[in-house]
Amino acid sequence: MKMSKKQSLKSGFEVQIELSAALVAIEGDSPRIMLLRDQAPAAKGAVGAGLPSGPFDAVNDRTLEEGLRRWVAQQSGIPLGYVEQLYTFGDRFRDPLERRGGPRPVSVGYLALVRQSDLRARDAEVWSDWYRHFPWEDWRTGPPATLDSVLAPALKAWVDSSGERSDRIRRKDRADTTFGWNGATWDNERVLERYELLYEAGLVAEAAADGRFTPDERTQLIFAITGAAMMKDHRRILATVMGRLRGKIKYRPVIFELMPPTFTLFQLQQAIEALAGTLLHKQNFRRLVAHEGLVEPTGQVQTLTGGRPAELFQFRRDVIRERPAPGVRLPVRRGAGRSQL
Repeated sequence: MKMSKKQSLKSGFEVQIELSAALVAIEGDSPRIMLLRDQAPAAKGAVGAGLPSGPFDAVNDRTLEEGLRRWVAQQSGIPLGYVEQLYTFGDRFRDPLERRGGPRPVSVGYLALVRQSDLRARDAEVWSDWYRHFPWEDWRTGPPATLDSVLAPALKAWVDSSGERSDRIRRKDRADTTFGWNGATWDNERVLERYELLYEAGLVAEAAADGRFTPDERTQLIFAITGAAMMKDHRRILATVMGRLRGKIKYRPVIFELMPPTFTLFQLQQAIEALAGTLLHKQNFRRLVAHEGLVEPTGQVQTLTGGRPAELFQFRRDVIRERPAPGVRLPVRRGAGRSQL
């Protein structure tokens, strides 16, 4: 049975519609995504593991989302709850099979949220901490050391490599604004922009997998530092997911789609910090949560080993009807200064 619709272009190329989902869960202080072990690289030059994905069946799938839910259920055994379409990715040669004459994939990326109680893995799956793939995005212990020691000099070399002054200025401005250098502010939502800049500069493994250049030994060492690669456009999809979630938790109560039915305020703060990649001010956070009316006490407590009992709360769903944007504002702790490029 043919499972995908391929459309021939006038040039003779073929396009295949692929549906891909980043399943996000929180385990303690670790934001996790599901990767498939059997998504082995299908062509020479392909890199990394893959997200749950599959071709769109234009005959049997009534909608794109219906097709996505079917693929995820087959591959992970997890029936999806909250699902949100993100973006369509279709850059040429991001899939090495295309360079060998295969179809050009157009991937429709989705965000799916999974509760801790559903976080499980079969033999074909693994839940990976998303900071394995984006180590420069985790600021919970301050600015990552690799920003100054590796990325700043590597991007400076890329800036200086341009033969045109106007292009060097453009490159430097782009690096400053996306990474928060030279007086610019670090914006934790600009995950995709930072990844795309590193891709363009040839500093992530996927930049070599598309056949643009052959990495030397120094570049291979940089690849080892800039995070675990993923196949095709899947790290781009994950970058989009991270930026979308970091923005959305500020104005929509999506964080509660990731929480168990009851939780402590510490667990809620820990989950938000994991997604945002930064630490929150404990007292201000608790005041904000109480003031915004996002949670309500259950009358129960959780007894922690070696600690005081902690009160259990639950999401107060009436807040959705009461306010148009019931999100969690982030009272971020003040961090260290930024580096110079």
